[in-house]
Amino acid sequence: MKRLLPILIGLFAQTNALAAEDPFAAVEIKPTQVAGTVYMLEGAGGNVGLSIGEDGTLIVDDQFAQLGDKILKAIQALGGNNPRLVLNTHFHGDHTGSNPQFGRSATIVAHDNVRVRLLSTDGFPRSGLPVVTYDDDATVHFNNETISLIHLPSGHTDGDSAVWFKTSNVIHMGDHFFNGRFPFIDVGNGGSIDGYLANVYRVLNTIPDDIRVIPGHGVLASKADLQHSMQITAESTARVREKLKNGESTDAIAAELDEAYPGWGSGFISAARWVGIVQADANR
Repeated sequence: MKRLLPILIGLFAQTNALAAEDPFAAVEIKPTQVAGTVYMLEGAGGNVGLSIGEDGTLIVDDQFAQLGDKILKAIQALGGNNPRLVLNTHFHGDHTGSNPQFGRSATIVAHDNVRVRLLSTDGFPRSGLPVVTYDDDATVHFNNETISLIHLPSGHTDGDSAVWFKTSNVIHMGDHFFNGRFPFIDVGNGGSIDGYLANVYRVLNTIPDDIRVIPGHGVLASKADLQHSMQITAESTARVREKLKNGESTDAIAAELDEAYPGWGSGFISAARWVGIVQADANR
């Protein structure tokens, strides 16, 4: 045992070092059947939408590059295979990171500005670029689904889309929905808070009340959850704008938000970061 102990300690240290080198090593892809042909895959980064049927496999977004193989294994476990179509809700790397892997065999579809942004990303492989783009809305027919791609201008970014599986009654909102959290508005890449809110209110006025909603981040949701999220986003934005106008410190405002909206700053965007985003949006 004395001889084995140093070996075991060495192996443990090596395992920890490898885990530290690969922050995605422990990530598991969790599937949830949403409705009809549609599933949601959770892992790290944005939620993946998935449709499996007689036409093959279609995915909405594909998380980080390091998770492509894990996503494919999860798809195969559900009876699917290499995607034939990849639909991107926007260009951020936690939603398009595995594009280069899946794009070797799949057709990637996205808004015009997604391709523009990815082309300007240093080192992004050409196999990950959208090859079919649109400037407004588009429709895809796949697996007996009518899938509406709804362009959401100047919201989270300048190239966002929601993906509505009309037959299954499911919509993937991309990062126009951070469920139970303050949202990230990428002001530097064409996003705006007012555009974000206007986009989501337009979608809310279009979709049925019983629809299932896949958020960009967070757990599977309902239309009521999306409405509540927009209420908090609108209220907190108005509150921050007023307090900034009155000269209150950003630290004090963030503390007030944490008290007023418990848990909403626990995700990627803390209350302090949300105050900073509102401030940056005002200074555009």
